[in-house]
Amino acid sequence: MTTSETETRDERSEDGRSQLTDTITPDPHESGHARRWRKTYGFIGFNKGYNFPMWLLFGGAMFGFCLARLPFLNINTYATQTAPGEWYWYKSGHYRIGIMIHLATVIPAGLLMVWQFVPIIRRKFILLHRINGYIVSTLIFVGTIGGLMITRRSFGGTPATQTAVGLLGILVFGSLGMAIYNIKRLQIDQHRAWMLRMTMYCGTIITMRVIMIIAAQILPLTGEYYTTFSCDELASLMGLEQSRATYPQCGLPDRTTNGYVAVGPGDFETDMSTITTALQLGFSAGLWLGLFLHVIGVEIYLMLTPAESERLRIVSYEKQLAAGYKNPGSAGLVVERWGDAAPWQPPQLRAENKG
Repeated sequence: MTTSETETRDERSEDGRSQLTDTITPDPHESGHARRWRKTYGFIGFNKGYNFPMWLLFGGAMFGFCLARLPFLNINTYATQTAPGEWYWYKSGHYRIGIMIHLATVIPAGLLMVWQFVPIIRRKFILLHRINGYIVSTLIFVGTIGGLMITRRSFGGTPATQTAVGLLGILVFGSLGMAIYNIKRLQIDQHRAWMLRMTMYCGTIITMRVIMIIAAQILPLTGEYYTTFSCDELASLMGLEQSRATYPQCGLPDRTTNGYVAVGPGDFETDMSTITTALQLGFSAGLWLGLFLHVIGVEIYLMLTPAESERLRIVSYEKQLAAGYKNPGSAGLVVERWGDAAPWQPPQLRAENKG
């Protein structure tokens, strides 16, 4: 897929229409520091000072997170390093299949998607950009399915967790579908917007983990929250003897608790059952809050970059016009097709109408 974030060269197309420039006219009054900074981000094709740091921050976080989890491509390594209690459910059945699919696809996807937002690749290696885009899209699609397969048991699988993961899946599928449709219609401005959304939604998993760890440290201080475990799960976590010593209900012949006991959260120096409880309670809170932050954050970014959206819409207009589309500039899923926005016109037509 073509996710354009940079500007095109100042050239004339065959019919004489002017293209926008992808170069920045140096400011004669800029400081030496500013000039060196511009050369730094200009080296890989960025031409605005704000998007290069954001690419470093968010792209670096995604790349580093997935790079650190490359060993998880070996399911046996994952089994020994995953959060306490998770492997009890993932070790067999369709949960094992789901986690294997999820890990085998989203880790490579995270490593590859970062390069979709490098301007020099989109500009000089467009075929590579498109091939990589199709690979990333396929991996994300399949990986999301794998993630949904394990949702029932992921970090306790509470209704709050299941609905949060389900919502995240809907957002990822929806934004990916919108991005693909718009690029097929040569609506590059909308393709950019929806690919940015999809990438940020996927990044929720990183922010969520930060919030989860913080929540897991705070929840034990309250003494008000509990979750339930089966006695078999506790035996898997702690060993049969220790689980029955800690939770005598699990040793009763009649199993008066129907095989389930309530466990409160504890700090990371207590037994495995309380650590697992803290992580499970923090997971759903972290996922909901992280998803909210990412949904709002990407919309703020899109609202703060209207000039880039307008520039890409002009590019879309020229490409759609050359392709013979009926309504060039608005052939994709643009806002005026669904809302009460005024019909969009390219700058030259707007100037003619004013004249």
